[in-house]
Amino acid sequence: MLRSMYSGIGGMRNFQTKLDVIGNNIANVNTYGFKKGRVTFKDIASQTMSGASSAQNNRGGTNAKQIGLGAAVASIDTIMTNSSLQTTGRLLDLGVDGDGFFVVKNGNQQYYSRAGNFDIDSVGNLVNSDGLKVQGYAMNPTTGLPNTSKLVDLSIDKNATILPQATTFAKYAGNLDSNAANGTSYSMDMTVRNSLGNEIPITVVFTKQNATDWNVDLNTTAAGYAVTDAAPLFTVRFDATGKAVPVGNAGNYTITSPAPASPITLNNAALDFSGLTQTAAASSVSVKEKDGSAGGSLTSFTFGQSGEITGVFSNGQVKTLGQIALATFSNPGGLLKAGGNTFQESNNSGIPNVSTPGNSRGVVQAGTLEMSNVDLSEEFTDMIVAQRGFQANSRIITTSDQILEELVNLKR
Repeated sequence: MLRSMYSGIGGMRNFQTKLDVIGNNIANVNTYGFKKGRVTFKDIASQTMSGASSAQNNRGGTNAKQIGLGAAVASIDTIMTNSSLQTTGRLLDLGVDGDGFFVVKNGNQQYYSRAGNFDIDSVGNLVNSDGLKVQGYAMNPTTGLPNTSKLVDLSIDKNATILPQATTFAKYAGNLDSNAANGTSYSMDMTVRNSLGNEIPITVVFTKQNATDWNVDLNTTAAGYAVTDAAPLFTVRFDATGKAVPVGNAGNYTITSPAPASPITLNNAALDFSGLTQTAAASSVSVKEKDGSAGGSLTSFTFGQSGEITGVFSNGQVKTLGQIALATFSNPGGLLKAGGNTFQESNNSGIPNVSTPGNSRGVVQAGTLEMSNVDLSEEFTDMIVAQRGFQANSRIITTSDQILEELVNLKR
């Protein structure tokens, strides 16, 4: 009799736990990046009244007689299924299309989150809604690739500037008239920049030497600037089809500027005339590509699918400012909920595998946020089941109490 009462008490306690979890799920139905919980039950020890017996010569075997002693909570699981991404259009809202977690840091403690509603604090740090700093990789200034050996606090300095870049390369395209007489010159104007970003007007003069060769000379009339030629002058040579062929020019052109700007040296590797042709058409040459830029300040930034933060500067230059890191776990369901839409590593989650977005980690979708994976229809159904289970277990107690009352009333 008492066994049934304690079984009923245990069942009521279990369903109360299930209702607590359901209530938390429903409360977080609109929490970005929230992962719902689920309660499962198991039976606990059974009292064996008699053991099982094996078959004998004249009699078959019998099963054991056991009375169960109730149920207990088997697990409270965190369901890590991905939810849909909601479009917000906000630049700093990031969603992960994959299994990865954002890495955020509070002092020396590292946390993991699926909620990407980030912001920029007063000193430029990229932070979540609780001020935890988003982790990622700094860019190697030499290779332009992320330094994945160490996580750093990502920052976006809206007052960032970029230094000017001197011209080191120019590629030409167009045609030189094959019918032009020897000694005929064709001039085109272009600009280059020195180490301080000053724009220098340059005239490029092509002079026909013979049926296949044109000499190239550079000069400028800008005050304070000069072009010196290290002989011989560059030669552009064409084959019988009018296509430019390599010559191996040995000289170079040095453009000097007023101090403290450094001189610009353009050699055979810097000036590319391979895009020119020599046909029976009027001469027309233009600059197809060139580098060099003035200094600039940050005007905007974007997040790419690979997590890179790309800054656009007022001089038209584009520079990668950093790259967001994502973490995966061998058992993400083993993570501990730490509050504030964050998780912590546990003994059963496995160590974090942190790297750049891609593969199973997924990609970053800017302007979106992951919604909660709570399904209200499922939660309300489970709530009804839990409520009825609680009521049924309460009936066990009241029925057992009534029988005990009858026993007590046997002796009046």
